[in-house]
Amino acid sequence: MATFTLPKNSKIKPTGNVHKAGGGRVKAFKIYRYDPDSGQNPRYDRFELDLDQCGPMVLDALFKIKNEVDPTLTFRRSCREGICGSCSMNINGKNALACTTAIEDLKGEIRITPLPHMDVIKDLVPDFTHFYAQYASIRPWLQTVTPTPSGKERLQSPEQREQLDGLYECILCACCSTSCPSYWWNSDKFLGPAILLQAYRWLADSRDEMTGERLDDLEDPFRLYRCHTIMNCANVCPKGLSPAKAIAETKKMLAERVI
Repeated sequence: MATFTLPKNSKIKPTGNVHKAGGGRVKAFKIYRYDPDSGQNPRYDRFELDLDQCGPMVLDALFKIKNEVDPTLTFRRSCREGICGSCSMNINGKNALACTTAIEDLKGEIRITPLPHMDVIKDLVPDFTHFYAQYASIRPWLQTVTPTPSGKERLQSPEQREQLDGLYECILCACCSTSCPSYWWNSDKFLGPAILLQAYRWLADSRDEMTGERLDDLEDPFRLYRCHTIMNCANVCPKGLSPAKAIAETKKMLAERVI
């Protein structure tokens, strides 16, 4: 039987720093810490916060820890409104946005780690380099061959525009891709739910004139067909989208097209 073990420098220390707090409503946060410059293995630090002195969202707790307890804590954030996707992380075992995850909805100690199956730059900051390279590979912009109507935009009917609903809202937070076992196993070749949803967004756009070329690029045993409809992607999407449906529609287009 094969035995699989983690590299020694990736094994998490069982105990880290503990920061106590007093107050009426104390909540504990167990947070993954990793600093590659230190040469030490990752660890979990435990922070206790008085919820009466903290905002309602997980991101508020991270801000309070960084501003008042440990300024070395590192994480991404920007809009704080569930729009930018910067603060995606794994919270109590489920990928989510810290800015839209309410502390009161989480029972017991809250464990926060980076998105799974990504190299970690520091603490809660994963390396999106490969993810963004995959996004660039699908050429995520309108491609046409006919001249633009003189002085006009390329028009769509209301019905054509409706075909983009459930697609354009994607914020590329990577919650779906990093919750997908197929992406964990084959991320070097499988594009993953987020990128495939974005690919279908352009296939579904009536103004785009490169449908055949886009489908040719996707017709590959790994780039598209490693999706096994596990549905983790739809379960974790903070925008309520269904990448699995977009992938199924892409497969349908490939099956029905006439070459």
